[in-house]
Amino acid sequence: MNETLKRALSGAVYIVLLVSSILFTTESFFILFGIFLLIAIYEYCNLVQINKIFPILFGGCFYTAVTLVSAYRKETEFILDHQFNNKYDLSINIKNLNLVLLAITLVVSIKGVLFLFYDSIQKISTSSKYLYLVGYIILPFIFITKISFGVKSYNPKIIIGLFILIWTNDTFAYLVGKSIGKHKLLERISPKKTIEGFLGGILFAVFAGFLISKFFIQASPKFSNRSILIWCCMALIVGILGTIGDLIESKFKRIAGVKDSGAIMPGHGGILDRLDSVIFVAPFVFLFYQILSYVS
Repeated sequence: MNETLKRALSGAVYIVLLVSSILFTTESFFILFGIFLLIAIYEYCNLVQINKIFPILFGGCFYTAVTLVSAYRKETEFILDHQFNNKYDLSINIKNLNLVLLAITLVVSIKGVLFLFYDSIQKISTSSKYLYLVGYIILPFIFITKISFGVKSYNPKIIIGLFILIWTNDTFAYLVGKSIGKHKLLERISPKKTIEGFLGGILFAVFAGFLISKFFIQASPKFSNRSILIWCCMALIVGILGTIGDLIESKFKRIAGVKDSGAIMPGHGGILDRLDSVIFVAPFVFLFYQILSYVS
């Protein structure tokens, strides 16, 4: 089969599967990203050469526990209240849990940026491998599910909007870079990325954010007057941090001496190759939403 056709077909299957699971039910969204997480852990363990069994078991159990408690906290509180005849303020506990998980993820993200820009770091210590496993792989998947709830309840349009921004940024960064790109962004890690492509991707992502806020997202009354600004800011976060996330994964692959993280998607590589931008962006978007909620 022609390589372009193969890439187009696998990409179409991926998009249809992703969008349909997000729109179908909350549970189908959680299940799909749980499966994506397990595959991403498997691919990451291959890249850094650590045992896969414990990380997969830990990642799957932790993702399930945190996601279920966070998404169904009212039902959980009701069950605990009737089981133990005691009042549980889960809302406060979940907020504290979110802050702890977010702090861990942001620290690991900063470590990832330092790992990217320091040429001398060409080897990853065993402790760092497991730290990245938690803060760079597992926790970001949890934040992807949390983002879908926005400031209140499950809203599939939020997560679809986020992916539209990611895809727009990636597509136009490639097109602009290929057309007029002359200055390399970080040649030693990703030779094809250019500064022109980077800026072009951000510009078109901001335009996509404007269109999303105007025609796709039914903004809550709380944010109706600022919807355009919110989505344009999210586009900036996606354009800048999504590129960094892509480059960090590229450095993992460069150290491992491989082109792709896996082969599950013909023509595209692995799940990490498809989600490297969104998993790095997700904690920052979640933080952005929390700041908006607090300020409001």
